[in-house]
Amino acid sequence: MRHNQKLSPNVAVVELAAVRTFVAVADSGGFQAAGDELGISQQAVSKRIAVLESALGVRLLARTPKGALLSVDGQAFLPHARELLRAEERAMNAVRPGRRALRVDVRNRRTAPATLLHGFYQQHADIELDVVVLPEDNVEAALTAVATGALDATFRGLIDPTAQLAGTGLSCRRVVEDRHQLLVGPRHRLANAVTIAPANLAGHPIWMPGLPVGSEVRSYYDELATAFGLTIDVLGPAFGAEVLLTEIADSPTLANLVGERSQYLWPAHYDLRRIPIVDPTPVYPLWIIWRTDNGHPGLASLLAHLETDYAARKTDNTWLPSWAR
Repeated sequence: MRHNQKLSPNVAVVELAAVRTFVAVADSGGFQAAGDELGISQQAVSKRIAVLESALGVRLLARTPKGALLSVDGQAFLPHARELLRAEERAMNAVRPGRRALRVDVRNRRTAPATLLHGFYQQHADIELDVVVLPEDNVEAALTAVATGALDATFRGLIDPTAQLAGTGLSCRRVVEDRHQLLVGPRHRLANAVTIAPANLAGHPIWMPGLPVGSEVRSYYDELATAFGLTIDVLGPAFGAEVLLTEIADSPTLANLVGERSQYLWPAHYDLRRIPIVDPTPVYPLWIIWRTDNGHPGLASLLAHLETDYAARKTDNTWLPSWAR
């Protein structure tokens, strides 16, 4: 099969500038008036119409003492010409900064970035959003998507922002420090605690199945376990949040760590408890990453919103991994 076939000699090549000029003449009733509207000379209008008529092989307009009148072919072509111009406008709007949707990767629809983005949308409903979820453990793929323009922004943990973004044309800003809570079922020994310190979690295994080796998420939990003598079990496949919540609800020993702004739903009879961790509070850091030359006005509004939220929520007595201090 040949993919580089040339157009048949009988296929008309129509320029949109000529189509726009034809519509202007039809609407204004004259070549001079159309030229004034388009900011070109009457001679340029005549030339464009002649080129269009030649391409189509029909007469579209006739000059009369009262102005330009549509021929039968001109009347037939006019609605299609208008649709061509509407299609052009839709195509331009699809990629024009501020007119197309702001495309943002939130990593997981249940966690803090999604909650933050929803809060932003509630305050800026005029900004159209396209919410994307890329694999949490594939930072490089997310950075490539932003660098190539497939995404406007992504929320990611960065172990070494300077090295990871060097030469990419990307910028970053830390905008999330999600405070961790302990999630347990009603039969767990810590179920009735109001708060708990990390040091008091030693001896209580924390179940975090499926954490990918080499990811910034795994690095965070490995360092957290070492810092406070915790047992974090990452063995076994991850069957999804619903299965994890079901097993924790029925267990006297299993616990999980969840971000304060992570949103999970479970049946009321599970009676799961979210217990704040304090003295210090472990926080998981996330950066928003965007292309430095991205001019989408919605991105500027999002960055401002995230900076305000971050400043308002930042607290003392927190624990961060070494790569975020």
